[in-house]
Amino acid sequence: MADRHPEIAVAAPAELGEGPTWDAASETLLWVDILGKRVHRYNPRTGTDESLAVPQHVGAAKPRANGGLVLNLAEGIALLDADGVGRNWLVYWAREGVRGNDAAVDPMGRLWAGTMRYDTATGGGWLARVDGDGAAKVVLDAVTISNGLGWSPDGRLMYYVDTPTGRLDVFDFDRDAGEISNRRTVAEVDRGSPDGLCVDAEGCVWVALWDGWAVRRYTPDGRLDAEYEMPVANPTAPCFGGPRFEDLYVTSASDGLSPEQQAEQPHAGALFVFPGVGSGLPSTAFAG
Repeated sequence: MADRHPEIAVAAPAELGEGPTWDAASETLLWVDILGKRVHRYNPRTGTDESLAVPQHVGAAKPRANGGLVLNLAEGIALLDADGVGRNWLVYWAREGVRGNDAAVDPMGRLWAGTMRYDTATGGGWLARVDGDGAAKVVLDAVTISNGLGWSPDGRLMYYVDTPTGRLDVFDFDRDAGEISNRRTVAEVDRGSPDGLCVDAEGCVWVALWDGWAVRRYTPDGRLDAEYEMPVANPTAPCFGGPRFEDLYVTSASDGLSPEQQAEQPHAGALFVFPGVGSGLPSTAFAG
């Protein structure tokens, strides 16, 4: 497999780093620390990483077409103004013991937001589709840990991970209606557990392996094409960024490690980057 080693982009450890998204408008990388309740913005040109505190656990932060960010918070979906001050609920669905987790924006600008229970009870979460005007629909119920989401370059397929299944699944995707159908398994993951994902310009799927010390690239037919070793046990999500979308950023987690594990993994929770490993696609801003 590929013999590449990641660089450290942001060394300051996150408890549970997640959701990297390249913001092409500002040429910066958005990512979150879910348990640290912070939204980060990393600028690779200056090497600076600025962060904003939010009042709840934040599963994901994505750019909005109207400026600002959309957040998948513990109690629902919120809009954050461009100044980072004004915040209001777009969808409020608070449920005891449940929080928002990974989210992604489809090619038409709709947010697909997943949830999970804090105790990771089986079937305790869901995956919802949220339109720019706040109209929301639960698309998948009885999900355990809703995680990676991504679309094929032609927008006809949607890839999805519910982590405890140990699978990378795919649906047929109706771009206009925003509906999914014909769920099937692309790959059974046999190293760690599948977490966040992204899709590259060739239609291959990159998956972070929680407790797997690696990121993998699968072809659309489910063949393992490449494996990139990580210096941490729990990489959480990959994303292509940079001016030509050739750099693969990977978030990671330090939460739950014992003192011995922390000593073994001094960079757990860092933001990593594999420069020039592939060709990604620009993300779509949320239409709200």
